[in-house]
Amino acid sequence: LLFRGSFYGLGEKLTAFPSEKRQGQDSLRSLVADRFEVLQRQVRCVTRRGFRYTLCAKTHSMGQLDVGAEGPMDWADAKKVAEYVRTHGITQLIAVFARAAEFEGLSLLWGDEVEYMVVKLDEEKRLARLALRSHDILGPFEEARQRGEVKEDVIWHPEYASYMVESTPQKPFSASLLDFMQVETNMAARRTALQRFLLPGEHVFSIVNFPRLGCPPFTEPPFMPDPAGRVSQSLFLPDEMINHHPRFPALTANIRKRRGSKVAINVPVFRDERTPQPLHEAFIAPAPDALDDHIYLDAMGFGMGCCCLQVTFQASSIAEARYLYDQLAVLTPVFLALSAGSPIFRGMLADVDCRWNVISGSVDDRTAGERGAAPLQPGERLIRKSRYDSIDSYLGGSPHFKDSYNDIAMEIDEEIAQRLVTSGFDVLMARHFAHLFIRDPLVVYKSLLEQDDAKSTLHFENLQSTNWQTMRFKPPPPDSKIGWRVEFRPTEVQMTDYENAAYVVFVVLLTRAFLSTNLNLYIPLSKVDLNMQTAQRREAVKHGQFFFRRDPCGCLPHTCGDDHDPTHEFELMSLDTIINGKEGVFTGLIPIVRTYLAEINADLRARYVIDRYLTLIAKRARGEVMTSAAWMRDFVTHHPDYKHDSVVSEIIAYDLLRRVQDITEGRLHDERLLGPKIECA
Repeated sequence: LLFRGSFYGLGEKLTAFPSEKRQGQDSLRSLVADRFEVLQRQVRCVTRRGFRYTLCAKTHSMGQLDVGAEGPMDWADAKKVAEYVRTHGITQLIAVFARAAEFEGLSLLWGDEVEYMVVKLDEEKRLARLALRSHDILGPFEEARQRGEVKEDVIWHPEYASYMVESTPQKPFSASLLDFMQVETNMAARRTALQRFLLPGEHVFSIVNFPRLGCPPFTEPPFMPDPAGRVSQSLFLPDEMINHHPRFPALTANIRKRRGSKVAINVPVFRDERTPQPLHEAFIAPAPDALDDHIYLDAMGFGMGCCCLQVTFQASSIAEARYLYDQLAVLTPVFLALSAGSPIFRGMLADVDCRWNVISGSVDDRTAGERGAAPLQPGERLIRKSRYDSIDSYLGGSPHFKDSYNDIAMEIDEEIAQRLVTSGFDVLMARHFAHLFIRDPLVVYKSLLEQDDAKSTLHFENLQSTNWQTMRFKPPPPDSKIGWRVEFRPTEVQMTDYENAAYVVFVVLLTRAFLSTNLNLYIPLSKVDLNMQTAQRREAVKHGQFFFRRDPCGCLPHTCGDDHDPTHEFELMSLDTIINGKEGVFTGLIPIVRTYLAEINADLRARYVIDRYLTLIAKRARGEVMTSAAWMRDFVTHHPDYKHDSVVSEIIAYDLLRRVQDITEGRLHDERLLGPKIECA
């Protein structure tokens, strides 16, 4: 099975065709950019669960990486065919759902995606620069793989920025607990494999945000921003940092053009003893959207240039996928706070610990009218959220679900909703997709407009994959045996493979425990949205209070009637209570996982590895070990060159990354971040 350039049982992210149908499909993908020709020419076969597939063309989490014969349309032309893409996208979705019965009884398959940045460290000058060489790294890597010179069971893929790469396992993990023992080893192998293709001084970092992103010169080779440029028109980021594939510059430019202005993100600055009051920055060009006492960001790259950690699950059925989607949605703010790793933006300490609102704002293509900042123009509607944000509705389908939990006003396309209901979709599922399809397609290829809607999901994925929400519900791709999937998307990437493995294993174990005991975590979705904001606050792990359900085993006796009132089912809890439990308040997610492991009589070797991970999570939740954000903030504020003015200088940034490198590569074990060192058995 194929997933993200690999034989992977989870994703539409790589277009998979049965090998006998390969002819004819290649013609649609014959013009992939030169730097990816090696990937396109590569053909591999794998047998797993009786299915044989070949690699035809790469697709991507932000949409397919196909390039039409004429390249992507400019926004002025793309908006003319937006309704065509929406209409045919829904037709393709209906065709997929018509085959729903074929995807029942599938086994659990799952996998992680870890995003990295490549940084060049100049030891002599004490400078750190983002290396804009991902295309030069991945090509030789794949060539070496074809020659059999890469032995690691890993795959690497391009990402939005030219300094970013993303990795996945080459094969999916299964439900076996023994697979949990391979996650960290596999992550370590990914770094080892890639490092061989880097130049001297270049290193792979799994951190959320480069500390001085937007402080030119911060790239290698050096480039300067061009506020009058063709793509982002940023005051801080050069267009050269964007991946060279035509899709990414087009996506960046079309977001700006559809919006009618550059994106505008204002991150509250961390106020220290000598931080100017008010903080008022002077820029190289007018910046009317910049706010005093905030770190002003003006380009897609500030968000999509961040790295994250995601996990995708294949469910056994559509009902199971809907259940997991809903239960995991409640946990998205919990994992965001626990994984907080981005306290620095554009060379300044921020008064937040997470990237979420930054990345949400970085792709916010809503017009001023749609945002409520100006009168609505003909054809516009008020839209409350960016297309990168938290989910707006539960999918239901579970006996635990009550309509009162969906308490957020959600904009939908009424015609699409009615069409889906007429085609056999239940109301909740119809409204889910009708909400996603209020958006416009941002990258359209004229030569790829004509599709066979019974066999293709190109137009559906155009919109589905550019709704970047905390959770993603993923129907089976055409012409494959891949089933219903859900993607868990909030987690910030961690510095070490140990930490990343811990978060991945924890969320996968939670899904197993939920399915084993049919747990119920539902709370009103408006409370989940409030939790998302709480999760991003500085030191939210220690001081945040989160709405969470008190009884995960069902509904409380006095709330189960027809007139369901959920207000008595939840209360404000600390992350310590949610994760570790508190007598008389909540069982705790880790105790739930430990009970599940005991009930299935888990293998002792797997239990040992898993216990290391659960111990780290438990200590983070109790505040006994730092989050990455707290650790970085502490490093900066105690650096001898720090002036207590919120500024992260070149030298501080270099020293910070050197320390991260020492921890990542095992030369230093900082117990404040990782807890006591525990050797694997």
